[in-house]
Amino acid sequence: MIQAAAKPSSPCTKLCLLDAVSGLCEGCGRTRNEIALWGSLSEPQRRAVMAGLPERLRQAYPNRAAPDRDVPTRATP
Repeated sequence: MIQAAAKPSSPCTKLCLLDAVSGLCEGCGRTRNEIALWGSLSEPQRRAVMAGLPERLRQAYPNRAAPDRDVPTRATP
């Protein structure tokens, strides 16, 4: 039986709002360039970006209440 390929992981929270000051998406913490290139990144490259997002968001928004999880990831089977 042929299995469908796994969809790439993504930190997208569906709260897409680019902050004019920080240049980050307020939902996931990625830059505009990272968002634009996401589909062309390899899975290891995506994981490397995602590893830094929680700290990036903490630094950009120090007064924001911490979510239950640092950055939700949407990995689909």
